[in-house]
Amino acid sequence: MLNNIVRRMKPLAPTLTRCLAMTAEQRTDLEKRVKEDKVVVFMKGVPESPMCGFSNAVVKIFEIHGVDFTAHNVLDDEELRQNIKEFSDWPTIPQVYIDGEFVGGCDIMIQMHQDGELINILEKAGVKSLA
Repeated sequence: MLNNIVRRMKPLAPTLTRCLAMTAEQRTDLEKRVKEDKVVVFMKGVPESPMCGFSNAVVKIFEIHGVDFTAHNVLDDEELRQNIKEFSDWPTIPQVYIDGEFVGGCDIMIQMHQDGELINILEKAGVKSLA
Protein backbone atom coordinates (compact mmCIF):
# COMPACT_ATOMS: atom_id res chain seq x y z
CA MET A 1 0.00 0.00 0.00
CA LEU A 2 2.81 2.42 0.86
CA ASN A 3 4.38 1.77 -2.56
CA ASN A 4 1.10 2.77 -4.25
CA ILE A 5 1.02 6.04 -2.30
CA VAL A 6 4.64 6.80 -3.18
CA ARG A 7 3.99 6.06 -6.87
CA ARG A 8 1.02 8.43 -6.89
CA MET A 9 3.02 11.15 -5.12
CA LYS A 10 6.07 10.93 -7.41
CA PRO A 11 4.58 13.12 -10.20
CA LEU A 12 3.86 15.77 -7.57
CA ALA A 13 7.49 16.00 -6.41
CA PRO A 14 8.47 18.98 -8.63
CA THR A 15 5.38 20.88 -7.47
CA LEU A 16 6.02 20.07 -3.84
CA THR A 17 9.68 21.12 -3.97
CA ARG A 18 8.70 24.40 -5.67
CA CYS A 19 6.80 25.33 -2.52
CA LEU A 20 10.14 25.89 -0.82
CA ALA A 21 11.38 29.46 -0.70
CA MET A 22 14.24 30.52 -2.91
CA THR A 23 17.71 30.32 -1.43
CA ALA A 24 19.64 33.33 -0.18
CA GLU A 25 21.96 32.86 -3.17
CA GLN A 26 19.04 33.00 -5.60
CA ARG A 27 17.67 36.12 -3.88
CA THR A 28 21.08 37.81 -4.11
CA ASP A 29 21.24 36.91 -7.81
CA LEU A 30 17.84 38.54 -8.41
CA GLU A 31 18.83 41.62 -6.41
CA LYS A 32 21.84 42.00 -8.72
CA ARG A 33 19.79 41.41 -11.87
CA VAL A 34 17.16 44.04 -11.08
CA LYS A 35 19.92 46.60 -10.50
CA GLU A 36 22.14 45.68 -13.45
CA ASP A 37 20.55 48.34 -15.66
CA LYS A 38 18.23 51.33 -15.22
CA VAL A 39 15.37 49.33 -16.81
CA VAL A 40 15.12 45.55 -16.45
CA VAL A 41 12.31 43.34 -17.75
CA PHE A 42 11.65 39.71 -16.91
CA MET A 43 9.62 38.50 -19.86
CA LYS A 44 8.55 35.53 -21.94
CA GLY A 45 10.86 35.53 -24.93
CA VAL A 46 13.31 38.22 -25.93
CA PRO A 47 12.65 41.80 -27.09
CA GLU A 48 13.21 40.82 -30.72
CA SER A 49 10.75 37.93 -30.38
CA PRO A 50 8.35 38.18 -27.43
CA MET A 51 6.54 34.91 -26.76
CA CYS A 52 3.33 36.35 -25.29
CA GLY A 53 1.15 39.38 -25.92
CA PHE A 54 1.79 40.89 -22.51
CA SER A 55 5.56 40.77 -22.93
CA ASN A 56 5.13 42.17 -26.43
CA ALA A 57 3.08 45.10 -25.09
CA VAL A 58 5.84 46.02 -22.61
CA VAL A 59 8.46 45.85 -25.36
CA LYS A 60 6.33 48.10 -27.59
CA ILE A 61 5.86 50.64 -24.79
CA PHE A 62 9.62 50.89 -24.29
CA GLU A 63 10.11 51.14 -28.07
CA ILE A 64 7.68 54.10 -28.16
CA HIS A 65 9.69 55.76 -25.40
CA GLY A 66 13.01 54.92 -27.06
CA VAL A 67 14.18 53.21 -23.89
CA ASP A 68 16.79 50.44 -23.96
CA PHE A 69 16.41 47.76 -21.32
CA THR A 70 17.95 44.53 -20.14
CA ALA A 71 15.67 41.55 -20.68
CA HIS A 72 15.65 38.15 -19.01
CA ASN A 73 13.78 35.36 -20.77
CA VAL A 74 11.98 33.38 -18.06
CA LEU A 75 11.10 30.66 -20.58
CA ASP A 76 14.77 29.66 -20.63
CA ASP A 77 14.87 29.09 -16.88
CA GLU A 78 11.89 27.73 -14.92
CA GLU A 79 13.65 28.43 -11.62
CA LEU A 80 14.08 32.09 -12.59
CA ARG A 81 10.44 32.22 -13.68
CA GLN A 82 9.23 31.06 -10.27
CA ASN A 83 11.79 32.93 -8.19
CA ILE A 84 11.09 36.33 -9.75
CA LYS A 85 7.42 35.91 -8.84
CA GLU A 86 8.39 35.20 -5.24
CA PHE A 87 10.98 38.00 -5.22
CA SER A 88 8.46 40.64 -6.30
CA ASP A 89 5.42 39.02 -4.71
CA TRP A 90 3.76 39.48 -8.12
CA PRO A 91 2.21 36.41 -9.78
CA THR A 92 2.58 37.21 -13.47
CA ILE A 93 5.15 37.81 -16.18
CA PRO A 94 6.32 40.26 -17.53
CA GLN A 95 7.76 42.15 -14.61
CA VAL A 96 9.37 45.57 -15.00
CA TYR A 97 12.01 47.08 -12.71
CA ILE A 98 13.11 50.70 -13.05
CA ASP A 99 16.13 51.89 -11.08
CA GLY A 100 16.09 48.63 -9.12
CA GLU A 101 12.46 49.03 -8.02
CA PHE A 102 9.58 46.81 -9.06
CA VAL A 103 7.12 48.86 -11.13
CA GLY A 104 4.61 46.22 -12.19
CA GLY A 105 3.44 44.11 -15.07
CA CYS A 106 1.82 44.75 -18.41
CA ASP A 107 -1.43 46.33 -17.18
CA ILE A 108 0.40 48.77 -14.93
CA MET A 109 2.86 49.66 -17.69
CA ILE A 110 0.01 50.35 -20.11
CA GLN A 111 -1.74 52.56 -17.57
CA MET A 112 1.46 54.48 -16.73
CA HIS A 113 2.20 54.93 -20.43
CA GLN A 114 -1.32 56.22 -21.13
CA ASP A 115 -1.42 58.68 -18.25
CA GLY A 116 2.16 59.94 -18.68
CA GLU A 117 3.39 58.64 -15.34
CA LEU A 118 5.96 56.40 -17.05
CA ILE A 119 7.83 59.45 -18.35
CA ASN A 120 8.12 60.81 -14.79
CA ILE A 121 9.37 57.50 -13.39
CA LEU A 122 11.91 57.16 -16.18
CA GLU A 123 13.15 60.72 -15.68
CA LYS A 124 13.57 60.16 -11.91
CA ALA A 125 15.73 57.17 -12.81
CA GLY A 126 17.80 59.28 -15.20
CA VAL A 127 16.33 57.68 -18.33
CA LYS A 128 15.20 59.96 -21.16
CA SER A 129 11.89 59.18 -22.85
CA LEU A 130 11.36 60.10 -26.51
CA ALA A 131 7.57 60.09 -26.10
